[in-house]
Amino acid sequence: MRKPRRDFIQKTGVFSVGALTLPYLACHSSEHTATQPFKKDVFNFGIQLYTLRDDMPKNPKKVLAQLAEFGYTQIESYEGDQGIYWNMKPKEFTLFLNDLGLDMVSAHCNVFEGFEYKVAQAAEVGIQYLICPWIDAPRTKSGWQTIANHFNECGETCRKHGLKFAYHNHGYPFVKVDDIIPMDFLMNNTNPDLVDFELDLYWVVTAKADPIEYLKKYKNRFRLCHIKDRLKSVAPEIQEASCDLGSGSIDYPNILNVAAQNGMQFYILEQERYDTSTPMECAKIGATYLKNLSIT
Repeated sequence: MRKPRRDFIQKTGVFSVGALTLPYLACHSSEHTATQPFKKDVFNFGIQLYTLRDDMPKNPKKVLAQLAEFGYTQIESYEGDQGIYWNMKPKEFTLFLNDLGLDMVSAHCNVFEGFEYKVAQAAEVGIQYLICPWIDAPRTKSGWQTIANHFNECGETCRKHGLKFAYHNHGYPFVKVDDIIPMDFLMNNTNPDLVDFELDLYWVVTAKADPIEYLKKYKNRFRLCHIKDRLKSVAPEIQEASCDLGSGSIDYPNILNVAAQNGMQFYILEQERYDTSTPMECAKIGATYLKNLSIT
């Protein structure tokens, strides 16, 4: 049985919380027919290795070679049982990726333990971002201020080593606490020179917030995004409803066009559940979808 993402992150020490929702503002379209955003000579896309969480531990080199064959050029790793570098030395892992034409641009990790050491390692091999993937959602405004302060400190640590820090959202930062929406509070109480954000577009939509509104409102703060689709006709209150990219309800051509116009730099596929496809098949379907976006 596959481990839920929350259970996995709890095991590796990252704070956790359940996802909740707000009134509906999401950008949905069953047709995916908006103006397309990318020129093929500049659009590179990546994959979060958590998508292959059952396959990677068995044979990471084989999995990575298959991902390169599918057309991925960028990798986002995560801190699992085998570490960010999959039981390899950081330079060994990076050289293997480079031989495949892959670039590890980012990694999710526990930013509350041993962070400076992780930053120093990442800097040695040229990773651009270390990312906080999950926190235990505070229930007070002051608690969110503590998180914002910690993110600023993480950003400063990254800056000193020549890389960047970002926070990856789920649905919970869009749930009102005291008199704030935590996602907006983080945007407004973290230093733009130190803290960027990875916008998980699925979780924004699932939380019934509007990704286009956030992309425009906080221009140049969202530098990375997670791309995964949401099942059509699923009840709004269902949280875990991701599906193969291109088969769901999220209007990615339109959203990614807006993202490209507002500072987005890295486009990273992630899938958290599977119905009719294996994880590797999902990765292949996602790559095909991203490679074949129509260009205007």
